[in-house]
Amino acid sequence: CSLFFFPLQQVTVQLMMAVGAAVIGSLQFGYNTGVINAPQKIIENFYNETWFDRYQEPISPSNLTTLWSLSVAIFSVGGIFGSFSVGLFVNRFGRRNSMLMANVLAFIASALLGFSKLGASWEMLIIGRFVVGLYSGLSTGFVPMYVGEISPTALRGALGTLHQLGIVIGILLAQIFGMESIMGNASMWPILLGFTFIPAVVQCAILPFCPESPRFLLINRNEENKAKSVLKKLRGTTDVSADMQEMKEESRQMMREKKVTIPELFRSPMYRQPIIIAIMLQLSQQLSGINAVFYYSTNIFEKAGVTQPVYATIGAGVVNMAFTVVSLFVVERAGRRSLHLIGLMGMAGSAILMTIALALLDQLSWMSYVSIVAIFGFVAFFEIGPGPIPWFIVAELFSQGPRPAAFAVAGFSNWTANFIVGMCFQYIQQLCGPYVFVIFSVLLVVFFIFTYFKVPETRGRTFDEISAGFRQSAGANPAEKHPEELNSLGADSQL
Repeated sequence: CSLFFFPLQQVTVQLMMAVGAAVIGSLQFGYNTGVINAPQKIIENFYNETWFDRYQEPISPSNLTTLWSLSVAIFSVGGIFGSFSVGLFVNRFGRRNSMLMANVLAFIASALLGFSKLGASWEMLIIGRFVVGLYSGLSTGFVPMYVGEISPTALRGALGTLHQLGIVIGILLAQIFGMESIMGNASMWPILLGFTFIPAVVQCAILPFCPESPRFLLINRNEENKAKSVLKKLRGTTDVSADMQEMKEESRQMMREKKVTIPELFRSPMYRQPIIIAIMLQLSQQLSGINAVFYYSTNIFEKAGVTQPVYATIGAGVVNMAFTVVSLFVVERAGRRSLHLIGLMGMAGSAILMTIALALLDQLSWMSYVSIVAIFGFVAFFEIGPGPIPWFIVAELFSQGPRPAAFAVAGFSNWTANFIVGMCFQYIQQLCGPYVFVIFSVLLVVFFIFTYFKVPETRGRTFDEISAGFRQSAGANPAEKHPEELNSLGADSQL
């Protein structure tokens, strides 16, 4: 199948080993996002028993709700801090070494989570969730940056999609392992939460054999010979002059720029447009309602008469993974902008269909099956565009200098929106009922309009070509002096 999509001569063993090792961090993120949901009742019983042993009285419903909400939400808080710290690591230690060092957090989190029952301590569980959130926040910056910098231009989008594929595989594994017959039971749930230890060991075993990013070696460390040697291994050829020339041009551009800080991203006209695009793309992912759909899916499946809703939820996870693979194969043909637009509009249509079906459930029982189709469609369109594209397009919008700061801001935006949806959705759902998805439909249309007018198509363009486009549009009124540049950035001049 891949013969029709990828230039296979560029897919080397060294490249795929490096990408595969990095994406283990994405799998960890997905796994720890989904793992806490299945054993909720069992962990709440653990909280109740521990509370009774300490205070000789049952825990109150309000305290139990507070502890559970904190256990879930603290993961996103850790992710916010982790994502904002990406630049502190990658500029000093490099991309590969930063991923390797982050596994210390995975081991600490695994120990805290895995021994929380033995220690009769909900504090250990909550702290463990925060620490694994830190790790996941760092990974959402490290992995797309590393993969984007080691990938050939022609494969950058497809390989960048593997970050999202790792996330959805992690979520699916968490759903499967969380079944009561496997590890989602009273005796095995600490192992379920502490399972993150195993992928961390695998990543630590493979990463030392993977190369550092050649861009980091040349541009940040000025180690030209080492960067050239790494490129030859990654590309499987002795002729890497085109890649070296591109990186040298990027390095010369960096020398003309002062060090880019996070405030400078917003102050400088050259960076303001791409950072706003990066933030809006991250928000389009989290405020699309994808997590809300998963939260609500169990109730829908129950109303549809599914005796084992967990299997239907796993089915949604399979759809999630399958369409991520579809995106992987078509992203270099269709382009980032086009797929994102298709995904946003498809999600908006699915959300409207879901709202209608939920509103008519009491009158028409067969509408429950329409709801299920709408959920699967919503998930499928999410993975076509808004799921994978916001992660790797940040690396494409920025040159080497501002890239770490841009990843920190983008990750912070993503995790903050994730936290807001996770904390607020249950309250909004109580107020709006099935019409909660109207809110997401409106947001999706807003993001569609923004993407249509503002987001550039980056397929097949080098990092320097993309950056040059923003530099030119920032230096003049695009509508007057650079209409062709405006078109290249995705804002059609006739509109």
